[in-house]
Amino acid sequence: MKKNWFDEKIKKYSLIGGYKKPELLKDAVKLDSNENYVIPKQFQNDILLSAKKNSDVREYPLGGVERLIDMISKFIKIPSSMIGIGNGSDQILDLILSNFASKDTKVLTSNPTFGFFEERCKLYSIPMMAIPFSDNMELDIKDFIQQSKDADILYLDSPNNPTGFQFPKTGLQKLIKSFDGLVIIDEAYGEFSDYSLANMVKTHENLIVVQTLSKSFGLAGLRLGYFIANKKFTDTFMSVLQYPYPLSTITIESGILALEKSNLMNDAVQNIKTERKRIIENLHKYDSFEVFDSKANFVLFDAHGSYKRVFTALAEQGISIRKLGKIGNHEGCLRVSIGTKEMNSKFLLAIRDLLG
Repeated sequence: MKKNWFDEKIKKYSLIGGYKKPELLKDAVKLDSNENYVIPKQFQNDILLSAKKNSDVREYPLGGVERLIDMISKFIKIPSSMIGIGNGSDQILDLILSNFASKDTKVLTSNPTFGFFEERCKLYSIPMMAIPFSDNMELDIKDFIQQSKDADILYLDSPNNPTGFQFPKTGLQKLIKSFDGLVIIDEAYGEFSDYSLANMVKTHENLIVVQTLSKSFGLAGLRLGYFIANKKFTDTFMSVLQYPYPLSTITIESGILALEKSNLMNDAVQNIKTERKRIIENLHKYDSFEVFDSKANFVLFDAHGSYKRVFTALAEQGISIRKLGKIGNHEGCLRVSIGTKEMNSKFLLAIRDLLG
């Protein structure tokens, strides 16, 4: 009887599938995972070397999380009592869902939304209400206000992954003010966008804003996320729900050192925004593509019936982008991350050779 119960659980979970990671192409120009290659490799080497010198990994990182939170507080100008950390923003979202949602709570989000969040809802049998994007990859705030009457949790990635869409600030503020359930705004790509809603947390106790150092600071491999929320939630999350030592000593020290050099990050973000505009303008030149505006560090475009051919041709030239396929009424969606100027030029040259 016990064995059958265990086997049934395994079978149930295996049917969910889980979050799909991109294929690893050896020695490829990697434009498939929205990583930040504009941040110099030397920057990473320097902070890791310094972090190693500042660390004794024989010891648990007592006091380290608190020092990191103080540094995040100075960076985002929010009181440290309203900031919590996690092993990447993924882990923060996972802990929120596993402890505050269930089969009896309804989540309202967009379709598509961040794939990990969607898969986690499936894992925990949390019902989802998803509003689809329009043909031009935009959302109507009125649809969300209407549907929110039947929801308990509102989750929006702002900007959205994989479309790059971001609501006008006043519209999203209106939606949050009208909703009396739990609101989770995922700003993983916030630094590349037009605005952040972090300061709204000071006046809205039902709001949690999730951010990360993975994208803007180029620290995806260190897994360092954080959130901003009211003090009561933050205290409970950090003292009860979160692991005793959620981050390694090296991650903590590296995060502190990176935040001390935030000017370098700001320069990289401006560079990415400039390159994003260049990629969008160049892709618009081809009648074969339908290109969508983006407020993130990637661009989504529909290559229609030729999307598999485009993806394969790029892979054969050592350029890896993300193959997404059907999104709404768009059958052939591809997503390209914004890399360095040289990486982006290789991508655009390959596209020109393919379609020119």
